[in-house]
Amino acid sequence: MRYGTILITFIVIVLIGFSCKNRGSKGISGINEGEIHYNITYVGNVGGVPKEALPKTLVVYFKKNKVLFEMLSVFGSSGIVNLSNPEDKIYDTYFSFFALKYYYEASEGELFPGFDAMKGIEIKETLKTMEICGFHCKNAEITLQADRNKIINIWYTNEIDVKNSNLGTPFKEIEGVMMDFFLYIGDAEVHFIAENVYSTTINDNTFARRKNYKKATKEEINMFINKMIAF
Repeated sequence: MRYGTILITFIVIVLIGFSCKNRGSKGISGINEGEIHYNITYVGNVGGVPKEALPKTLVVYFKKNKVLFEMLSVFGSSGIVNLSNPEDKIYDTYFSFFALKYYYEASEGELFPGFDAMKGIEIKETLKTMEICGFHCKNAEITLQADRNKIINIWYTNEIDVKNSNLGTPFKEIEGVMMDFFLYIGDAEVHFIAENVYSTTINDNTFARRKNYKKATKEEINMFINKMIAF
């Protein structure tokens, strides 16, 4: 019985997990609850901190119109969490760095802290397509206000059913879930590419306001993020 249970569990994991390493697999179109795991790479200035100490993965938890972005390092659960929960009107950014724990309470549609360098971006959608994790993805070209000559491609899908998945991010105009994209966090250019998508049940408490964080201003959170990147 024990081995039968293990076998069934293994089959279920294989069925609900869509690995981007297997481009021939097909994701389940229309899933509205689960997790997306992204690999992170850093480009350019990350201050004095070794890249090995920076967060290596981003996990996005989603359930209908509720989304949580969790980017944590391997040291003391330090990192940044963005929470968008329209049902309870929660739009929070949580910052933790060892013993420091702060959060900022934003309003609906407000750009989350840390993304000021991406204000004024231009988004140009193209006809290019690509498959990522078995999901059909569309393309957009992004130019920054500081350098209109530099074009960065991003990829998103409409086959994951999450409403306003980019609320609070620089890509809020895009109707689709980001699968391959970048962000400027502080002075660092950070790239994310989806590695696995899991259709799984997410507890509603995941999207509740977190406790034991001290409330801070947006300017303070921006300062903390910049210091963490340049630590």
